[in-house]
Amino acid sequence: MAVLKPTLETLHFDNLALQLLPVDHSALVTQRQVHGACFSKVQPTPVVNPRTVCVSLSALNLLDIGESEMMRQEFVQYFSGNRILPGSETAAHCYCGHQFGYFSGQLGDGAAMYLGEILNEKGERWEIQLKGAGKTPYSRSADGRKVLRSSIREFLCSEAIHHLGIPTTRAGSCITSDSLVERDIYYNGNPKQEQCTIVLRIAPTFLRFGSFEIFKPVDNQTQYEGPSVGRTDILLTLLDYTIEHFYPLIWKQQWKKKREMYLEFYTEVVRRTARLVAEWQCVGWCHGVLNTDNMSIVGVTIDYGPFGFMDKYDPYFVCNASDENDGGRYSYKKQPEICKWNCQKLAEAIQDAVPLSKTEPVLNLFDEEFDRHYTMKMRKKFGLKKEQTQDRELFNSFFETLERTAADFTNCFRYLSNFPLPGLSDYEEKKADVIKYFVSQSSTVAELKKVNRVCYENSQLMLYLMLAESRPEMIPNLRKVMPEIVHELNKMERLKELKDLIDESLSQKSFERWSAWFEKFALRLQLEKADVSDLNSLSEERKKIMNSVNPKFVLRNYIAQNAIAAAEKGDYSEVRKVLKLLETPYDDDVPDLNALELNGLMENESHTGQAGCHAQRIIYDEKPPEWAFDLQVT
Repeated sequence: MAVLKPTLETLHFDNLALQLLPVDHSALVTQRQVHGACFSKVQPTPVVNPRTVCVSLSALNLLDIGESEMMRQEFVQYFSGNRILPGSETAAHCYCGHQFGYFSGQLGDGAAMYLGEILNEKGERWEIQLKGAGKTPYSRSADGRKVLRSSIREFLCSEAIHHLGIPTTRAGSCITSDSLVERDIYYNGNPKQEQCTIVLRIAPTFLRFGSFEIFKPVDNQTQYEGPSVGRTDILLTLLDYTIEHFYPLIWKQQWKKKREMYLEFYTEVVRRTARLVAEWQCVGWCHGVLNTDNMSIVGVTIDYGPFGFMDKYDPYFVCNASDENDGGRYSYKKQPEICKWNCQKLAEAIQDAVPLSKTEPVLNLFDEEFDRHYTMKMRKKFGLKKEQTQDRELFNSFFETLERTAADFTNCFRYLSNFPLPGLSDYEEKKADVIKYFVSQSSTVAELKKVNRVCYENSQLMLYLMLAESRPEMIPNLRKVMPEIVHELNKMERLKELKDLIDESLSQKSFERWSAWFEKFALRLQLEKADVSDLNSLSEERKKIMNSVNPKFVLRNYIAQNAIAAAEKGDYSEVRKVLKLLETPYDDDVPDLNALELNGLMENESHTGQAGCHAQRIIYDEKPPEWAFDLQVT
């Protein structure tokens, strides 16, 4: 007999988290400290006239939700929070966190809501939650809502990161409504009304480093403490639950030796986190807010806020505008360092189960694992199969040239596969074409002036330098900002160099820089072709490998903003087009963006708005347009 596919009403819920971890059953939704619990029971707040902006077929298929179920009107009701799925138990998760380096005490799911865990037909367990579903005890002064622009960004980037092959939470649906909330977008005292929007998020678990910080004693700097300080019994319960269900091999091998099991678990978390941030670095992606409460305990990308893919390469790239004046704590360059720091905070959070004397040596594995994984991916990005000790030098010189020319990170890496192997008949012609392309991806004088805008006031820079010179004992305290100060001074020097420069002269400089680097690359490729008789086959193999790790399409800020601008006028077609594009980021051919799946899904909706003001100019794999440079995300 044919097995019937599940319906929305017959999904197989198995809500182990609420069965095995302590739950606060108070009906009080107002902001409060939640003691002795990992979750609080709470209900979603309904919205007016919910309607679907976009769905991800592949993400929803993880839950055994098929296309026919997505087309039902009940789908919108269930995943807007207006109705509760049969078997679902709604709750909000309690956690703490170090935010921008300082312990902030209890945080928790202030805008997200656990719906339960679904066992699919393959036996996989997926936790689902709604983001933007209303107030919880952890909402603090906020309203528990998310708006259309931030929800579209989270929905699209969750799926983009997945299809790039990087571990992440998934996004199943994005549903907006006629309910409104007030937001001051630019924090300038000019708020506006925006649509309440809800994203369905999917992951093995949404436990995070901050989940284990609810047991933290009083912090010496901030005087905050975790709401369950001293509850080692709950810490051990949470550790056992996490390891048994998300690290089952470690549980199976070590469950009788708890301290050894906890140490092995921590070791694997460190390794997964190191590999994850290495993956981010390799595609030029910044998280934006790498607080401990935004770090997944299973090593997946979690909590998409002010993220950003780099356009022009800048190691000090800061995607979060509100982080620019904080020394760029979460810059591209610092992401590995910060993730390692967060792993240290996790070790401190579980020290009542496994002492720091055991976990501190493990932390040294972070750099080792990061370097191993990063170098492995970089060799693929450059098409190098044979390991050579000078490869890191080659990579570094490439990034230095990218930085000096402010060239496009994604496009340059993608086009690198077109550089021919020395010895091929068309070598000189193809080499010239590649160098020409790289020059075209480098910045103009006007763009470089924007790239090198100084973030610090001159008086600030001078003060820092005077302190370092007159009071050497202050240098350790300045160490946090000294790299940024040097970077700012370098930008000032570059602005002086650019003062009387014209584009023709700059193009010549870019040409010379790229020509010099490609000479180095050509010498390195000589080693690849040694003892190889068929250069054409080797060339094709290299290109295939390189194009499998160097994406052609990423979710650049201007692409997301264009889709948001259209959606805010009632036209969701651009969001769906961008999703389709991001589902095949490594393909050379742009998919037919007019042949969208589920064209009839929203056939009863009215689309009164027009596409975004820049929609006709969007070319998804070219340098961003000039207007994109001024986009800011906070």
